[in-house]
Amino acid sequence: MSGDLRLQCHTVVPGHRALSATEEFAAMAAWSREHDVAHDTYGKGELIERFEQEIADLLGKEAALFVMTGTLTQSIALRLACEGAATPRVAMHPSCHILKHEGQNFQLNRWFVALPTGSAYRPWQVTDLAAWPEPLQAALYELPMREIGGQLPKWDELQAISQWCRAQGVHFHMDGARLWEAAAGYDKPLAEIAALFDSVYVSFYKGIGALGGAMLLGSRTFIERARLQVKREGGNVYRRSPFVVSAAMQFSGRLALMPTLLARTRAIYALLKPRFPQLTFNPAEPQVNMFHLHLPVEAERANQIRDELAREDGIWLCGGFNPGMWPGHSYCEIYVGDSLLQMEDSRLVAIFEALTTRLSA
Repeated sequence: MSGDLRLQCHTVVPGHRALSATEEFAAMAAWSREHDVAHDTYGKGELIERFEQEIADLLGKEAALFVMTGTLTQSIALRLACEGAATPRVAMHPSCHILKHEGQNFQLNRWFVALPTGSAYRPWQVTDLAAWPEPLQAALYELPMREIGGQLPKWDELQAISQWCRAQGVHFHMDGARLWEAAAGYDKPLAEIAALFDSVYVSFYKGIGALGGAMLLGSRTFIERARLQVKREGGNVYRRSPFVVSAAMQFSGRLALMPTLLARTRAIYALLKPRFPQLTFNPAEPQVNMFHLHLPVEAERANQIRDELAREDGIWLCGGFNPGMWPGHSYCEIYVGDSLLQMEDSRLVAIFEALTTRLSA
């Protein structure tokens, strides 16, 4: 139902403008002709290997492996990091993707034990990690933390965690699904951030906007072990080239846009926060080009308002509202993409006036 409503809207607030399947396939065909693209075969071929090397060089890692999904990528990375441990323990934030969105695959398959680390409402620190009295095999850090509004740890705190992990022999893995956004937030080169981690996962369908696909990066030995594990788990599909084309053809452009999107997010905060005090923005100041918008109504009412805006005004505000951490409140995620980048301030204010008018009613 919500998907149908979204398609009926002339104004979509979050994210990048979505191409139709016909438009996207046509763009991929044109890019493939221009670059004389040939299919890969089970992950071997000039296109995919060149793209893997490009991302490895960009992040300063020895090797990279294009994998079809992030869920497969991260489970393999952490299992390899824990290999040989009698009780494989992995520290991770309570809000991380593995705990919230992957169907407890690690638990049901007995791959490793997840140890929720730190407060659910802020990035965790080295003291949270060191509080576990038992040996750890790995630690996972999500940059930025999506479920708490796109927050980043302070740079010196992230460095301290990395140093602690290396001193203790703990494999430090990055959930970098939104690393591209985090690099703009830190205003640091991707390789400088990735250097703090033993392995890195990145996504191509979120901020980059590709059809799908992920990449795992690390040492050459680690990636070769991962390549074999991907095959064992049925992830070595015959052709990955459509997904590689979709990612490669827009990667550089989307990556270059991230600082501009962060600047636009800061401008949106400055524009909206003083005008609409009944709304709460998390974090208090943007750290990347995404944030959570909190409303003073229950999620059921908030989603009714979202649908009213879609049906009556042709405005798609967000993917959906979730219950807030206290009664009578709800929140949604807003990703600042090219839709908001191109939207005039007066139009954005008018949308939020329509939202708050319904809240008051």
